[in-house]
Amino acid sequence: MALNNDPNGMMSDLLKLIGQIVELEHEEVALITKSFSSKILAKGEFFLQSEDVNEHVAYLAKGLVRYFVYKDEEESTFEFTKEGEFIADYQSFNHKTPSKQNIQAIEDCELLIIDHADLQNIFHTTKHGNLIGRVIIEHRFDIMVNQLLAIYMQSHEERYRNFVRHYSDIAQRIPQYLIASYVGVKAPSLSRIRRRFAKGIS
Repeated sequence: MALNNDPNGMMSDLLKLIGQIVELEHEEVALITKSFSSKILAKGEFFLQSEDVNEHVAYLAKGLVRYFVYKDEEESTFEFTKEGEFIADYQSFNHKTPSKQNIQAIEDCELLIIDHADLQNIFHTTKHGNLIGRVIIEHRFDIMVNQLLAIYMQSHEERYRNFVRHYSDIAQRIPQYLIASYVGVKAPSLSRIRRRFAKGIS
């Protein structure tokens, strides 16, 4: 069901984000507003699980999610996404293939979601469809590729440095065991890395 009212300003925030790239016409605003619907994701729930097909792209209006894959039968977190950004497995969504990723809420989340058919309709029937697509889709693919490569190519210390660089604004919201999962170590090893890092920048 399309979102008919917007008590939390989610749609306004989404339109403002897209408006940073392109000045939307009235008809485009109306179509975007009609095409997205609201969804609540409780802490611990999954937006997407591996082997499922990603059916929706979501604008994360409130909350925090993590992306993870299974590496050597253990969870390996490779990204955190906060409010004001989009979430999806673009490859699965675009090609309708099973995903290798898991997307899980680590806080209660409020989303605006859109399915493949409605998104394609926006792309192909609006004046600024291609530019809107850049906002909604392209950056997700770039982030996914870079983060997945980093899992296999960076050392644990490099992964922690990457975490500090990219997630300093939300680090206090992320449990330590998930930071350890992102770095690729157990909690005691993460503590040692953090101590070495602190000495190196002091």
